[in-house]
Formats: sequence, structure tokens, C-alpha cells
Amino acid sequence: MNSMKRYQVLDGTMLKMIAMISMVFDHAGDIFLPGVMWPRMIGRLAMPIFSFCIAEGYIHTHDKKNYLLRIGMFAMISEIPFDLAFEGRIDLAHQNIMLTYFLSVIGLMLYDRIRCGNDQAAMHISAGKTVLGVLAVLGIAVLSLLLRADYTVFAVISVFLFYVLRWKHPLLRIGIGVAFLSLTRTIGYYCTTGLSFIPLAMYNGKRGKGLKMLFYTFYPGHLLLLAAIRYILHI
Repeated sequence: MNSMKRYQVLDGTMLKMIAMISMVFDHAGDIFLPGVMWPRMIGRLAMPIFSFCIAEGYIHTHDKKNYLLRIGMFAMISEIPFDLAFEGRIDLAHQNIMLTYFLSVIGLMLYDRIRCGNDQAAMHISAGKTVLGVLAVLGIAVLSLLLRADYTVFAVISVFLFYVLRWKHPLLRIGIGVAFLSLTRTIGYYCTTGLSFIPLAMYNGKRGKGLKMLFYTFYPGHLLLLAAIRYILHI
């Protein structure tokens, strides 16, 4: 374990920075270089890392309701920039990833409430309640599919796995979450999804510098910038 800690040099802020850079490559490649694989392959790092960070945020937040509302608010703010960046017009046929993460956190809250009620520190939880909690999360995953939220079922379940495995060995937790995404999405540029294991395995469990709002503002902001470039280039 001590030898492993030598390599755990990335905090939460650093992970998000890696994911944001990856996301820019992914989205710019999708919009401006259709059919070109390499930027999309770099982009496969983003979603597993962000899903992990969403689970970590839920675990460590002091106010889960405010955490949910903040994600929901930015899901609404991001929808028009998302549409303009990828479609060049407002089109509600495909929703942004913040909506998916909003639903993911709802799933975690339902899971906890069904299993533990108001006593989140409960030690003895019945298997029946656990099964019902898992079914609630699967229901949320299906809802994300019906709403055509970005990454749908894959994002919801990956967040859930990163959450419920939080007491396991860090590499086991990360490995199972990344393996789920890698094994369910292996075609084309998705083949690099498994590489996200490397930065996640280097996570040291620390939040990092106080840039809590960085990703929230980055997401709609970079989409607006891409939409503006798309408009200027008449794409």
C-alpha cells in the first residue's frame, strides 16, 4: 500500500483538469473533425473521470440536496449551448451530460433513502432493501435512456459503481467502474476508455484547490465557445 501511495499524486482538481482537457479534444473533434479518430480517443478519458468525481462529490458534500440542485441548475444552463455546439440549433433530441449526472445523483439519493431511511449511518441493512435500492438506480438509468441524456445508462451505472464500491480497495473500486465502461463500449474510439484507469489510480483522495465551480462553469462555457466558432466557420 505504501508503494502505491508514492504514485497517488493527483487530487480531485487535477483529475477534473485532465477530464476537461480530454473533453475539449473530444468535442472539438466531434464538431470540427468528423471521422478523425485521435481526438475522440483522447476524449474517452473524460466521462469515467467525471463520473468518478461526481461520486466523490456526493460522498464528501455536506449538503446533498444543494449538490443535486447545483448540478440540475447547470444542466439547464448547459442545454442550449450543448444544442448549438453539436447541432447548430436548439434540438432537444439529445440532452447534455449534466442532465445525466443530475439523474445519477437522484439515483444515489434514492438508493441511500431506500436502504437506510433517515439513518445514513445504519449498520444493519436488509438484503431486500438493498435490492430495491439497486432497482431504483436501474429505473433512473432507464429514464436517462428515455430522455436521451448523454451517455445514458453507462454514466448512471458508472457513478453508482464508483459510489457503492467506496469502501473497497481503491484499485478494485476504480478497476470495476472503468471495466464496466470499457467492456460495454469497445467499438472504434471507445477502445481507449480503459486508459482512464491510470489517472484515477493516481488519485490521492484529496479535494485539491478550492475550484469547486470550475467544471460547472467550464462545461457550458466551452460549449458556447465551440458554438461560436462553429457559427463563424459556417459549419
